[in-house]
Amino acid sequence: MSFFPGKDPVAGDAFACDAIEQLIIPRTSDIGGFEVRRALPTARRRLVGPFIFFDRMGPAVLRAGDALDVKPHPHIGLSTVTYLFDGEIKHRDSLGTEMVIEPGDINLMTAGRGIVHSERTPEKLRGNAFSISGLQTWLTLPDNMEEIDPAFAHTTRADMPEINADGAHARVVIGSLEGLASPVKVFSDTLYVDLTLEPGARFPFAAQAEERAAYILSGDLIVSGDRFASDQLLVFRPGDAITLQAGERGCHLMLFGGAAMSSKRYIWWNFVSSSKERIEQAKEEWRTGRFDIVPGDEEEFVPLPQG
Repeated sequence: MSFFPGKDPVAGDAFACDAIEQLIIPRTSDIGGFEVRRALPTARRRLVGPFIFFDRMGPAVLRAGDALDVKPHPHIGLSTVTYLFDGEIKHRDSLGTEMVIEPGDINLMTAGRGIVHSERTPEKLRGNAFSISGLQTWLTLPDNMEEIDPAFAHTTRADMPEINADGAHARVVIGSLEGLASPVKVFSDTLYVDLTLEPGARFPFAAQAEERAAYILSGDLIVSGDRFASDQLLVFRPGDAITLQAGERGCHLMLFGGAAMSSKRYIWWNFVSSSKERIEQAKEEWRTGRFDIVPGDEEEFVPLPQG
């Protein structure tokens, strides 16, 4: 589920240097001292490759007594990707999965025809102040896989290949980069890379993926002589080889993208589909209690939004 139910940004998209197709300024929402920035979807940009949803969570320190409690809620037609830089989240789903994700690991939950899950602060962290920082993204499923059986996969950071060269450190979370491939299995061409650059370091970003973007997590990034600040999403022009350079403070960013979808996608609440009718069906199924329950988290749920 999205951590903040905000509306799409209405301003902030702009053209920049020749290498940039779009510059997107995320909309920020504060949910009880916990900031979330939504970069996708926006009114002007719905997808980058299979990525139809991109939320930056935190960084934040939650006070003693506060906790993250996203109650059971449904998904169809997508895979959710949870990736943390700090903190822990306990995932439960209607398949019976129970998994605590730690920084650098990835939770990939494929909804397919339908799944229900919850995301909560683990019991061991409750009652104390703790920090939380990370990303939650959604990947659309190809047309012929939107109704596959739901599944869950957890991959630890130790299993992801890393690149260390000339002041650049990259972890290949999904897809392949510089000849190194992640073991995480997805259903279409996808790239997701955690990249840290020391001050002044340069990193070549080849036009391997059909659509490419970078979200600047911290520091500043220089592209073709133009400087971009943190919490900006840069969508690159297709086909151009690009060199990313960190500014004086260094830069931490997430590279992502992949193959463009072959057909239009609709998104409503937690549902993604190539069919408006399928979304209406999912809404009715959740409203009438026809989705599966989450073992161990049966007492609460997120009701279907009105409107």
